[in-house]
Amino acid sequence: MKPSILRDRQGVTLIELVVGLVIMGFLVSAILSFVRQQEMAFGFGSGRMAALQNYRFAADVLERNLRTAGTGIVPGQPFLVYADSATIAFNADYATNDSADVFAVYRDLGASDEEVGSLTRARRYTLPQTSFAYPDSTYRDGGATSAAETIIFYFAPDASTPRSDDFILYRRVNDRPAEVVARNLLRDEGRPFFRYQEVLVSDTAPPTVNWVAPNRLPLRHSAPIHMSPADTGAVARIDRIRAVQVSLRSTDGRRGETSQDAALRRLIRMPNAGQMQLQTCGEPPLFSSSIVANQVGSAGAPSVEVIWSRSVDESSGEQDVVRYAIYRRNGTTGPWNEPIFSVPAGNATYIFSDASVEVGGVYQYAVAAQDCTPSMSPLRTSSPVTIMP
Repeated sequence: MKPSILRDRQGVTLIELVVGLVIMGFLVSAILSFVRQQEMAFGFGSGRMAALQNYRFAADVLERNLRTAGTGIVPGQPFLVYADSATIAFNADYATNDSADVFAVYRDLGASDEEVGSLTRARRYTLPQTSFAYPDSTYRDGGATSAAETIIFYFAPDASTPRSDDFILYRRVNDRPAEVVARNLLRDEGRPFFRYQEVLVSDTAPPTVNWVAPNRLPLRHSAPIHMSPADTGAVARIDRIRAVQVSLRSTDGRRGETSQDAALRRLIRMPNAGQMQLQTCGEPPLFSSSIVANQVGSAGAPSVEVIWSRSVDESSGEQDVVRYAIYRRNGTTGPWNEPIFSVPAGNATYIFSDASVEVGGVYQYAVAAQDCTPSMSPLRTSSPVTIMP
């Protein structure tokens, strides 16, 4: 009788079982380690790509907008309004909601009217993260308000993250609500977000381009009328800006050791900066407004309010009126001498308050419009005002 086959089979010993488990453990550990490395490599690559895409998008939006600074502005309207290390504001006919408008850079038929035209003096407001209120004047092209809107970019701390060095880049058009351009942005090794190149012109040497020193910022276009007699010297320094360097670092939004970041520096030139704005500046301004002067205030603090309307050549005609000169004399005879004050153009109606008057005095006022030549219109005079107690 043959022995049973089942009886002749030998089982796995305990040692073989342990060795098999050890080998399997090594294999599983190696596989898991490989998968972990691949996961980390993928995470590193995707984080790096996210950071690159984030800063490229931010830089592309800035460049696409900044290169249009100065397009479509009208005489008297500045191309650059404000410039500091984290905020820049400029004027440009960037967008229109009118399908027949061929002069704007882009068409956005869904944009509101408040987004596609110039700010008026009545809508003046303080630019974000600054103490600078803009505009001082209403800029017109003929009888219509300028089509060039004010665009503001600014970096502000991001309070929604645990990091204290995170920033958000915002874009704002006129006085409309700001929109987020990009998050997870950092300063690049302490460098400012914005640096500026200015051109220096001399009668004795070729033009040179220099960086604006940080202690010179912020620069503001504080002269209400661009290229007016008041827009000269130190006040006009902002008009010499020709390029903006953007420096920033972008992260992928993650925290800890797996977070990736990428740095960028890009010089953005503004080709429309410094282009000549044509103004006629020919004949003396046409100025036919009546001049109304009335006493206001109490006997303890009397004053005279002088009111007049804008010149014909401010909103139409030659469109070259830049300011109004105000004269005063005691009594109704005698010379007018030098103006006592000047008011920048940009309004439909003007009001000047003179508090340097005395009870019992008799005063007469006159106003003249001045263009960019500069030429003065004939004086328009008020009736005499006797200061009553």
